[in-house]
Amino acid sequence: MSSTRASFSLLGAFALAASVHAADDGVRLNQIQVIGTHNSYHVGFAPSAAKLLRQKAPKVFAALDYGHPPLAKQLDDGVRQVELDVYADAKGGLYAHPAISTLIAKAGLPADPPIAPAGAMNKPGFKVMHVQDIDQRSTCQPFAACLAELRAWSKAHPGHVPLFVLIETKQGELQHVDFPSVKPEPFTPAAFDALDKEILSAIPREDIVTPDQVRGSHATLDEAVGAGGWPSLAQARGKFVFLLDQRKAEPAYLQGHPALKGRVIFTNAPAGAADAAFTECNECSAAEIDGLVKRGYLVRTRTDDPAQGQGRRNDGAAARCNPVLAPAGCASAELEP
Repeated sequence: MSSTRASFSLLGAFALAASVHAADDGVRLNQIQVIGTHNSYHVGFAPSAAKLLRQKAPKVFAALDYGHPPLAKQLDDGVRQVELDVYADAKGGLYAHPAISTLIAKAGLPADPPIAPAGAMNKPGFKVMHVQDIDQRSTCQPFAACLAELRAWSKAHPGHVPLFVLIETKQGELQHVDFPSVKPEPFTPAAFDALDKEILSAIPREDIVTPDQVRGSHATLDEAVGAGGWPSLAQARGKFVFLLDQRKAEPAYLQGHPALKGRVIFTNAPAGAADAAFTECNECSAAEIDGLVKRGYLVRTRTDDPAQGQGRRNDGAAARCNPVLAPAGCASAELEP
């Protein structure tokens, strides 16, 4: 079992930063680990949708029938990384009338409760949901409301280890369905500009660990993290780190922003790339993860995968020192009192 993944359930090798403890100055953001949840906003299905899907698509229902508590409750329980799936909706209203509601009515079933607060789906801005037209219920809606919830929790808990927000940008069309479905807006460079703007409208730049901060005077992020460029815990407590989930979204986000200059989110980059500071290795071996961690990267891995044999065990703590490269002065018990 890899020392980078041992005992942590959903999110493995992640590093953090900042200071209310004397040792914070000597511990960097990539020298601790936190635990996270997948599809952290996900609610599952209301009664009529559940009944319909059990009848019409039982395998789909079984795969999607789960839910998480609100984001703030997860943070209260020790989660320090959340994942949000976002859809672009520049004009508003694109996802206001999901096909599942029409299918429920045609089946003669009672209407389910609204999928979001009144008017939320009609306003321009990014929406948070799993699958358009089928699985749109979220504990927070729209994206700005999710950010506001995270920000409020952060303000109420000063000195927390950084909160990592993993963002998956969704733009795929539904396949093999026998009803009309929405075609999502693509995530173009302009859409990513709007995403950065929406993040900064909810959370001030000074409360975010940004690529520019990590890069400093180095030419690339890869060079910077290899030279110890991540901030200390003293500098990063109470802050946010935004991470982009899919590697396929990287080119559009990088356009006009070499090595993520001026951007808010760290890309999921291949090792050695100019923008490489964070990478996902969801099905990697222990040795592969350890190697990436030693190069200075933040690494997200899925230790809840049954194939990895580590299930949902954890240490009962929000954060711990990374056993691969944490300095001698790092004390897990002091990271999140």
